[in-house]
Amino acid sequence: MDKNRKLSLLLLISVLVIATCGLIYELVAGTLASYLLGDTITQFSTIIGLYLFSMGIGSFLSKYVRGRLLETFVRVEVWVGIIGGFSSTVLFLSFELVHSFSFILYFLILLTGTLVGLEIPLLMRILNEYRIGFKDIVSRVFTFDYVGALAASLIFPLFFVPKLGLIKTSLFFGILNVSVALLLLLRFPLEFKRRRGLLIFSFAALTLLTIGFVMGDRIMRYAESLSYPDKVIYSQSSSYQRIVLTRGHNETRLFLNGNLQFSSLDEYRYHEALVHPAMQRSRSRSSVLVMGGGDGLALREILKYPDVQQVTLVDLDPALTQLFSGNEYLTRLNERSLLSPKVKVINQDAFIWVRNAAEKYDCVIIDFPDPSSFALGKLYSNIMYHSLHRVLSPGAAIVIQSTSPLFAPNSFWCINETVRSAGFRTLPYHCYVPSFGEWGFVMATEGDFTQARSALPGGLRFFSNEAFAAMTHFPEDMKERPTGVNRLNNQMLVHFFEKEWSSYSAH
Repeated sequence: MDKNRKLSLLLLISVLVIATCGLIYELVAGTLASYLLGDTITQFSTIIGLYLFSMGIGSFLSKYVRGRLLETFVRVEVWVGIIGGFSSTVLFLSFELVHSFSFILYFLILLTGTLVGLEIPLLMRILNEYRIGFKDIVSRVFTFDYVGALAASLIFPLFFVPKLGLIKTSLFFGILNVSVALLLLLRFPLEFKRRRGLLIFSFAALTLLTIGFVMGDRIMRYAESLSYPDKVIYSQSSSYQRIVLTRGHNETRLFLNGNLQFSSLDEYRYHEALVHPAMQRSRSRSSVLVMGGGDGLALREILKYPDVQQVTLVDLDPALTQLFSGNEYLTRLNERSLLSPKVKVINQDAFIWVRNAAEKYDCVIIDFPDPSSFALGKLYSNIMYHSLHRVLSPGAAIVIQSTSPLFAPNSFWCINETVRSAGFRTLPYHCYVPSFGEWGFVMATEGDFTQARSALPGGLRFFSNEAFAAMTHFPEDMKERPTGVNRLNNQMLVHFFEKEWSSYSAH
């Protein structure tokens, strides 16, 4: 194979690498922004739009590059590796240290996209110099480009995020970008007039990226130490979320994507209020369904009833259920509930699972995370609640954690109205949980509520049937208000939630 053909082949392979790396940087930025800023659809939509726009800028600017195209391409490749590779590190560290996080995020996207947009036009012009027909150049370049994009979209969620995390993933692909530049420099030395300087630049970039990759976990732990007041004792990026456990001098806290899920100091108040009203008002309790609740704490309360024969828990993330069934401290907290022979764990999307479920359940406990994104908002939609009818035994009661009626009253009453629109009778109630403040729940049945049973299981620290009467009273600042129904095509609940909680956080 002559030199021109070898160089052409290597350049075409670099298209594959460029496309893969470029899309990875975009996915990393979108995922990180959704972790830190919430509202997944808005973040991804904004970042994709800005990234494509900046690629257009890069493509436009490429026409001003004249002469030494291969040298320019190598420099661009190294800079893409540096900026894209270190982008997640910069963003994680800057989130708690600067007030202009969004500016830094969008600036990095604009810069990375512009450089990536330069690469393909430069490559096409270089290949044209080596006398490859224009038709062949276009077909080959775009074939490799689209294959690289497909590879990135598959390996990012299935392998890199759960195995390496966001920081090490972006650094790994930064190393790939710089490696392409180095390979060109080493294999075709006569093509470069300033080869020595480019080699030094490339090796320096590769060294920095490699050091960053080796220290990636340490960097992530430091970044998280800035975000959480207590010591981070466990952190993991699963395919679905960032799981973080912190421990202070007298409590452990679970955070999912930065949002507090429970504190070991007062979680019993939340979980007793979530579970026992519905268990007391279900005609039977033989078979119970839990959706969400992968920490096993709601299961702990359910298993206090001796007449419970089986419990099915449906939680999307196996990383969470494995953590809370394998860690010694956490299994003490949930009293080994996930390991009970009565419990069957199903790691699936509850929205899809419930529409195909065949079994009937006497009580349904719904403990999803708050509707802070459209992916979560669908779990609170009228379609989701309509689907529940198919899994209910006669006389079954449902309960849904429903955010705060004090801090997010429109969100709370929207959930209540949406459940009613699906043909249920509802009984909203609330209680005080110190870690969260006033917190709300919506209980529902297909018909009349069964009279509460007087006998509660032993060992409860907070809930009683007498206390429940007070929980159903809403003072003036939490009174019911008209909102509308949360439908898949409007997701009004997510907009309510984001507006109310951002307004509260601003104070």
